[in-house]
Amino acid sequence: QVQLVESGGGLVQAGGSLRLSCAASGGTLSSYSMGWLRQAPGKERESVAAISRGATSTYYAHSVKSRFTISRDNAKNTVYLQMNSLKPEDTAVYYCAASRALFTGAGRNYDYWGQGTQVTVSS
Repeated sequence: QVQLVESGGGLVQAGGSLRLSCAASGGTLSSYSMGWLRQAPGKERESVAAISRGATSTYYAHSVKSRFTISRDNAKNTVYLQMNSLKPEDTAVYYCAASRALFTGAGRNYDYWGQGTQVTVSS
């Protein structure tokens, strides 16, 4: 029902920053908890960050904690992932996802998915 369109991916050097955006259409963002997940070649898709409907709760994977920040702007129907101090290990396809649940935490069972955007960190 809801469509998610990501932007902001690209190539960046180690230590640099990047901000991913995810715009929702066909639905109201406030009706969903949101998350960012990533998949590197040969690896399982992993949850990177998640935020509850009311933004009262957030989750971060241990590998990105203190470097990444998830936020949402319901008025703009957009969720963001600010990525700082990027490392080559962060290279992956990043996906935006929406869940009808109140909060997904570390879970990966989302109801809607974006198309994914490539993030490549060089060293």
